[in-house]
Amino acid sequence: MPRTVRGAGIVITGGGSGIGAALAARFAAEGARVVVNDIDAAAAARVARSSGAIGVPGDAASEDGVAALIAAARAALGEIDIFCANAGIARNGGPEAPDADWDASWQVNVMAHVRAARLLIGPWLERGSGHLICTVSAAGLLAMLGTAPYTVTKHAALSFAEWMAMTYSHRGITVQAICPQGVRTGMLDGSDPVAEKLLGDSVIQPEAVADAVLAGIADGRFLILPHPEVAAMYAGRGSDPDRWLRGMNKLQRSVEEPS
Repeated sequence: MPRTVRGAGIVITGGGSGIGAALAARFAAEGARVVVNDIDAAAAARVARSSGAIGVPGDAASEDGVAALIAAARAALGEIDIFCANAGIARNGGPEAPDADWDASWQVNVMAHVRAARLLIGPWLERGSGHLICTVSAAGLLAMLGTAPYTVTKHAALSFAEWMAMTYSHRGITVQAICPQGVRTGMLDGSDPVAEKLLGDSVIQPEAVADAVLAGIADGRFLILPHPEVAAMYAGRGSDPDRWLRGMNKLQRSVEEPS
């Protein structure tokens, strides 16, 4: 796999803000040719202007939307070398969360990745190279209290990325999963006291995630962990799930306690 993005044609969904915008700026600065996609057309255009990229607005979760994005990106770039499935949403609640929230989470956090892969994999296999980077979240390795739709769909997103890697790595396809904890984006803007209490001082800026992604591309590891401590948490979850669940329940009870 290429260890650099210089000269690569890169598509970033959810690129109008947060991690996506930071990736666009960093990739462009490294010499990549970048297409920025966002459902917010003005945001996509703004990031594209600031980073010297190409803005392609649209819904990257829908079947028609992702098809239009990939067609436009191929027309602009010639071929897509790296596709960053970065768009994501978070909906709060547990089993009581409305079906609409569960469905929207599934469409954006999982099916957007699946639908992109359907259209990318054929040409990538024909030429023997391609690179899919999925923004998953540490919630896909661990969990996020207060939001079952986010936790469940991020676990599914990680599983899909793993399946793609195990199925196609010997045929030139690279797949990586970005799994940060708290990142100061629109999903974590300081307005949710529970989220702030849970994540505390571990929250990082989107630019730190972009740095980790460049390092991850350079060394080729599957899991890109902007918060390195997540590796130990993940290992602990796997080695002693009962202990991990007790710890998470303790954290849940601390959240429920009045301040």
